[in-house]
Amino acid sequence: QVQLVESGGGYVQPGGSLRLTCAASGFSLNAMGWYLQAPGKQRELVAAISSGGSPTILDSVNGRATISRDDAKNTAYLELRNLKPENTGVYYCKTRASPTYWGQGTKVIVYA
Repeated sequence: QVQLVESGGGYVQPGGSLRLTCAASGFSLNAMGWYLQAPGKQRELVAAISSGGSPTILDSVNGRATISRDDAKNTAYLELRNLKPENTGVYYCKTRASPTYWGQGTKVIVYA
């Protein structure tokens, strides 16, 4: 069974950090992306990593995020630091090469 399962979200105060995990099963990770769907907004890419491990961090989290992968564990990660209220939302991981798989998301709430 093909699955992507995100975890690691939660409540965090501004300035805090979280490490999100995306565990794949039923297929081998290829190029992956992390997406944020903020309340009332469209889902947008925040970070991506190629099959070879090259990272791309988008402006919304630039300097505050690290994307990585462990192919032995078939898992991708997104570390978020110095979180801000605008980082609140549901974070999804997705394959960036065909076939396309989405996880169910993990919720991050940054509150004061």
